[in-house]
Amino acid sequence: MVDGERVFARRANGYRMAAITMLYLDHNATTPVLPAAWDAMRPLMAEAFGNPSSSHAAGRQARRHLEDAREKVAALLGALPEEVVFTSGATEANNIALFGLCGEPPGRIVASPLEHPCVTEPLKQLAARGFEIEWLKADARGVVERRELAPRVLTSLQLANHETGAIQPVRAFAELGPVHTDAAQAVGKIPVNLRGLGVTALTLSGHKFRGPKGVGALLLRKGTLLRPLQFGGHQQRGHRPGTEPVALAVGMAVALDHAVKAMSDTAASLARLRQRLLDRLRAAVPPVVVNGPLPGEADSLPTTLNLSFPSCRADLLMMSLDLAGVACSIGSACSSGSLLPSPVLIAMGVPDDVLKSAVRFSLGETTTEAEMDEAAGRIIASVNAIRAAKL
Repeated sequence: MVDGERVFARRANGYRMAAITMLYLDHNATTPVLPAAWDAMRPLMAEAFGNPSSSHAAGRQARRHLEDAREKVAALLGALPEEVVFTSGATEANNIALFGLCGEPPGRIVASPLEHPCVTEPLKQLAARGFEIEWLKADARGVVERRELAPRVLTSLQLANHETGAIQPVRAFAELGPVHTDAAQAVGKIPVNLRGLGVTALTLSGHKFRGPKGVGALLLRKGTLLRPLQFGGHQQRGHRPGTEPVALAVGMAVALDHAVKAMSDTAASLARLRQRLLDRLRAAVPPVVVNGPLPGEADSLPTTLNLSFPSCRADLLMMSLDLAGVACSIGSACSSGSLLPSPVLIAMGVPDDVLKSAVRFSLGETTTEAEMDEAAGRIIASVNAIRAAKL
């Protein structure tokens, strides 16, 4: 099986359709595991499987692997090893950071309305507990407005948006006070440095940059007071008690190392492929509206292209593309199952016909030029069919 592809067959109306090569354009949702990461993980599951908290030889061996991974992640992201807390992913890391940093109400939290659900939902819980949430305003490009802020306990602002790829002015807000940033979509795609950003807490998820699912990290500035959410173990200074997932941490560290080293070449390739797709679609099925920064603008991820096709409903288009073998999404993977209009685009104030026809295509390191051209053809056919049917 080619990395990033699979061949599948579907049944429609009782008839078997011809096998179709799947074109995976949903890398913002998850990425294929890097072979080198998988190779590094296997012996830690089958052979060096000790509990890193055990004091015997097998435990000490596991502990060495775990701490090596911690040191590697820290070095790659501008942190100290003791500032790295391994978690099950960015969702857990964001919950630990938000509930742990805010303390007890009352208090004021400033946040972006563009955040992923794993940030907005904890913020709603904090509001129910008595915190005041002030939502920043976003412009039409999906970038929050920079301004002076009243006293607050925390600002929560993602580094790069999961739907539009817009990079947010995190450092500017960090200069005004403590900031938590969800960097899940940014890490491995653009340079990310804890100290360079000046933030208090930064979160990431391994499967967004070809690491395994089920592991992520919270980077917490040394000396920061964090109230624990869980109890029952001494691990990771009590910030996240429980047996650490050694193999997953090692796999994530290997994938991150690869992503950082390949970042410049990968970004250039993806920017070119993204523009190639956009140009073909604009020429064949106008109007096509770009939601977020335009390709080539400095404050945009090279992986992400959020497009609207007015007069073509997004839910129908996504289902049509799924049948045609193109994997894409509406909104984030954690909320797209509802097929409802995107809260991110609503916050950006896009017109109704643009909102209801928006689809996200996201590219990754394994995306090829041939795949991009084939995908363009399938997208064009689907858009034309839906518009012609006036559904």
